[in-house]
Amino acid sequence: MLSQKKYVTELLEKTGMLGAASTPTPMVSTPKLVASDGSPPFADVHLYRSVVGMLQYVCITRPDLSFCTNKLSQYMSAPSDTHWRAVKRVLRYLAGTMDHGLCLTAGQLELVGYSDADWASSIEDRRSTSGYVVYLGSNPVAWCSKKQSVVSRSSAEAEYRSLANCVSELLSIQQLLNEVGMSMSKIPTIWCDNSSTVSVAENPTHHTKMKHVEIDHHFVREKILAGCLQVNFVPSAQQIADVLTKPITPKQFSSFRRALRVLPSKDLCTTKTNKQGEC
Repeated sequence: MLSQKKYVTELLEKTGMLGAASTPTPMVSTPKLVASDGSPPFADVHLYRSVVGMLQYVCITRPDLSFCTNKLSQYMSAPSDTHWRAVKRVLRYLAGTMDHGLCLTAGQLELVGYSDADWASSIEDRRSTSGYVVYLGSNPVAWCSKKQSVVSRSSAEAEYRSLANCVSELLSIQQLLNEVGMSMSKIPTIWCDNSSTVSVAENPTHHTKMKHVEIDHHFVREKILAGCLQVNFVPSAQQIADVLTKPITPKQFSSFRRALRVLPSKDLCTTKTNKQGEC
């Protein structure tokens, strides 16, 4: 298990949040954070930037914090009291999950990805949020939560952009494994919960409906035709990457956090040995 308990403790001590009442999720779905909601500017901009920067480091072993940290990072230039309250909620969540870490186990040598997007989620500019996670066996080895750089005109387009990023990451990992002499036991699979996106990726006749999507994103279909990977549909209730695109209910969050292999240290990893290390 990879844990940063010592670092998290230092972060909570720095902000006076050690021992604070915990919350089940790091961020609420409503109200949505915006750049300016009329609340006063936060007095200590340096503190805000420092704490969010520390949260970014915690994300190395805590993919469950990726979305909220990415969201809070968007207000570094001029944080408000509202943004600081959102940071304190994340810290309360951390206070209740200090003993959690990334549990890595032995398993099959296969790559699986989950790709998702929250269409037009940004109130200010209606840009979407991409999220993906790539597993090697049962272990998450790469994940991302990021605001898209352009506006998508449909949910399928937003999902397709996220899918392309996931494919790129997965193939990079596959190439690295090949270079060290490790070959996959199965063709890599990426799971997407948007049926239109899956159809566009697999069927060239559907591409005329999405010509406004940049050409470079169509390398996804080329990789599929070359047999490098396959893209399949997964119901939204089983879409693990959902936790990387938006705030979700405590029940969903707990389920997806476990799927991301973020577990408390008291939970034994499903291996013969249970070694724990600090990052």
